[in-house]
Amino acid sequence: MVSTSPVATSPLPWAAGGVDLSSPNRNLAPLSTDIDAEGRLRVGECVLSELAQRFGTPLYVIDERSLRQACSAYREALERHYPGPSLAVYASKANSSLAITAVVASEGLGLDAVSAGELLTALEGGMPPERIVLHGNNKSSEELALAVQNGVTVVVDNWHDITLLQELAQGRTEPVALMLRFTPGIECHTHEYIRTGHLDSKFGFDPDQLEQVLTHLAGCRWARVQGLHAHIGSQIFEVEPHRDLAAVLADALVLARRLGHDPSDLNVGGGLGIRYVASDDPPSIDGWVQVVAEAMVAACRERNLELPRLLCEPGRSLVAPAGVTLYTVGSRKQIPDLNTYVAVDGGMSDNPRPITYQSEYTACLADRPGAEATETVTLVGKHCESGDVLLKQLPLPATEPGDVLVVLATGAYNASMASNYNRIPKPAAVLVADGCAELVQRRERPDELLRYDVLPERLRSVG
Repeated sequence: MVSTSPVATSPLPWAAGGVDLSSPNRNLAPLSTDIDAEGRLRVGECVLSELAQRFGTPLYVIDERSLRQACSAYREALERHYPGPSLAVYASKANSSLAITAVVASEGLGLDAVSAGELLTALEGGMPPERIVLHGNNKSSEELALAVQNGVTVVVDNWHDITLLQELAQGRTEPVALMLRFTPGIECHTHEYIRTGHLDSKFGFDPDQLEQVLTHLAGCRWARVQGLHAHIGSQIFEVEPHRDLAAVLADALVLARRLGHDPSDLNVGGGLGIRYVASDDPPSIDGWVQVVAEAMVAACRERNLELPRLLCEPGRSLVAPAGVTLYTVGSRKQIPDLNTYVAVDGGMSDNPRPITYQSEYTACLADRPGAEATETVTLVGKHCESGDVLLKQLPLPATEPGDVLVVLATGAYNASMASNYNRIPKPAAVLVADGCAELVQRRERPDELLRYDVLPERLRSVG
């Protein structure tokens, strides 16, 4: 248990400007964030600086309330806006762990895995196999076999998938449930690395191949085309591309049924963006779902189609706002009239998004979140890399070594993309709720980084 001091009534410093702290995908901080009577930042009624002292830093902190409310927001919005059956499927690449899987499964969502590791995590975390889909543009025979053996729906991405599945399905009496992915040819404004819907993409069949693929699968007794899938990208603030996507998927459904298939599912993927900085203005979960649902209903009615089951695959918008990362401030380098570098005990190994995507974040001091900024610094990591910069032009009060710094909205793609660059161990992660902090991923130890090294005997005596 950590401190549960009385909550002060002062507003959060980043609430200025109309940030809606009641909305799990519009706020900058987790839903249960507040400031205690001593002016310290809390999440889930846990004082963050106390978590840093107890568990060490860097430390990933996940607010269970935020995660559950985001799951509920998707589930309830689909029920409210879509008159047919529906299922929100968590894109677990955003943050895959047994604990997060268990929370998402208990909220009635499905899960999207893209590897044997993510699939095993889903199964061990309690996600029912019938609510799991396996993605991937280069699945191995082992990954496909694991999915088939457990009754998981396979998202077919290319002819290679079909060839491998045909070999695996020999002797089976039950057909393999498939979802056919294709590129819809829809552009959207996002980072080029995370645009997946345009034609020049490694993911999915070209739309001109659809008829050929569907015709081939119609003759395969081992295959059952359960659905069609298309995805347009990630961290998207626009809604118009999703209207276009509904029409593209509905046309593909017409084609599939004409060729003898009876798909029950249309999967629009995910991609809803979140607020990382105050200037970001994404749609709400409810608003995004409403656009998608109404577009799908209209597209199906125009084509006299019975409403399919509508699937979507949120990832970032479920877990990113629920997470913060804690660091301990260390060294400082001040270059007069040029720059001030403040270093923390993590960096690009626990958050590679800034160096990869030039991503921006919001940050503050854990025990002085409302203190007036007296300087503008460049927040850097400890790695031997000049590009190891977490935040540029960060306004902060004067810092001292040992201060705990909080970076907001780090629940997605931080833990899942973490590395051991410079042989730095990966951080621990805790789940917080109602004043209780539970370890859900333990911190790696430096000696554990050697566990897969093999030293040839002939080298043991060298030196």
